[in-house]
Amino acid sequence: MTPISGPGTKQWLRYALLATSVVVCLTLSACGGSVLKPDFVAAANRAVEGGPSAASTNGPTTPGDPSTGVGGSNPTSPGGSSTSPGGSSTSPGGSSTSPGGSSTSPGGSPGGAAPAVGAGVKAGSCTGFKNQTGVSNSAITIANIADISGPVPGIFTAASYAVQAYAKYFNSTSTICGRKLNVLALDSQTNAGAEQVASQKSCDNAFATVGEMSAFDTGGIATTENCKIPDLQAVITNDARAKCSNCFAAQAPGGGFSPDAIPDYFTAHNKAATQKAAMLYVNAAASVGGALDEVRAEKRRGWKFAYTSSFDIAEFNYSPYVQQMKSKGVKLVQMFGSAQMAIGIAQAMQSADFHPDIYMMNATQYDPAYAAAGSPVEGSIITADFTPIEDMAKVPELALYNQWLQQIKPGAVPTYFGLYAWSAARLFVQQAVALGGKLTRPNMINSIRSVHSWTANGLHAPQDVGGKRVSRCWRFIQLHQGKWVPYGGTGYHCGGVVSAQ
Repeated sequence: MTPISGPGTKQWLRYALLATSVVVCLTLSACGGSVLKPDFVAAANRAVEGGPSAASTNGPTTPGDPSTGVGGSNPTSPGGSSTSPGGSSTSPGGSSTSPGGSSTSPGGSPGGAAPAVGAGVKAGSCTGFKNQTGVSNSAITIANIADISGPVPGIFTAASYAVQAYAKYFNSTSTICGRKLNVLALDSQTNAGAEQVASQKSCDNAFATVGEMSAFDTGGIATTENCKIPDLQAVITNDARAKCSNCFAAQAPGGGFSPDAIPDYFTAHNKAATQKAAMLYVNAAASVGGALDEVRAEKRRGWKFAYTSSFDIAEFNYSPYVQQMKSKGVKLVQMFGSAQMAIGIAQAMQSADFHPDIYMMNATQYDPAYAAAGSPVEGSIITADFTPIEDMAKVPELALYNQWLQQIKPGAVPTYFGLYAWSAARLFVQQAVALGGKLTRPNMINSIRSVHSWTANGLHAPQDVGGKRVSRCWRFIQLHQGKWVPYGGTGYHCGGVVSAQ
């Protein structure tokens, strides 16, 4: 695919994680057998651990034009320096701003940044504080459940690292009514049975579950709901988990809705492409539901689809799908699946001399292997409701996450999943500190329900955590010469939501 010369798009990020679960599914016999190459799995793991395939955190600084999405001296090269989120939202399709709370001034150790509790958080009185499940005279135990072992070892280890990193940061300066944080790290082993076992251990030994990242988070739904433990995940991977009354996530789930800011932005900037759209998706449950929901939502915003098709998990020849899109004059291609699948489709498009205006991805493609795939993927666009890692030098909270991550795992690379796990840990602490002596499981659940615009000091767009409703604000990044750079401006585009059902 050639570099995109006009604005492009991608799915909203709720389904980024659903598509990521497909990467896990690829290696499971129940999903059709293993098709992941060992070297790709090893590279993915090295990216988390900080090996040679890890992504650079030094983003470009070429000035861009936020009104057009095109930046730098090269008229086809996107760019624009990044800014820390803060300010008000704008209407869809208009100029972009950065919503969410502003970053706080430096403080803490080592190196400092935002306070461990958070600016503006008023600590509740500790009068009446009682020990309970997961709470002793000296510590409050929070459990983190993550896919650490399994068919793709370490796929969500970043979430475990992030929660441990936040706990170490908090413990270096603060307490909750005299108690430090203790993290009970549990391995969900990339299967529902192990997730259920881990959930039971969390119920029995921890006050709350914080920052969970499990591809099969349906396993422990009944256990979690029955024991009424506060469950604050990084990202919920399955719709059924979002229906659990005491289950929440730092990245709010879709709730059957899709943001209209994304389709409206691209309708305003490249309407012709939105009238000749295509959707390709891997034939696995999470991606099927996500892709079809997205098509329904985009149609409601005026898009027209010339081609929609699924493909098998074990598919390796994407040429027939590309030829169909080419013959139908498709100008905008969306894809739900793994990074390797997206690379394969891009290579097939290049081989067929098929160059749509827009090739749009989700956070699954925010991956070192995808960025390194060369000219076929050049110009790909991702929509994100989080601050790109490339903005680390400009966003104190992102730098803080990385700083304490290195304390836990030297050389580890910050990730999208780790970012939301850190956010979940910070949110839990703020609510616990505010509750003080009123800290109980029921009170924590009710407190989380009241959170409707959570940004974790600019780590991500405002999230309706308590309402479990997809974020209304999204930003775009584009792959340019192997690096992700801002596209369509350096901030977020905000609007309303549209039904995806």
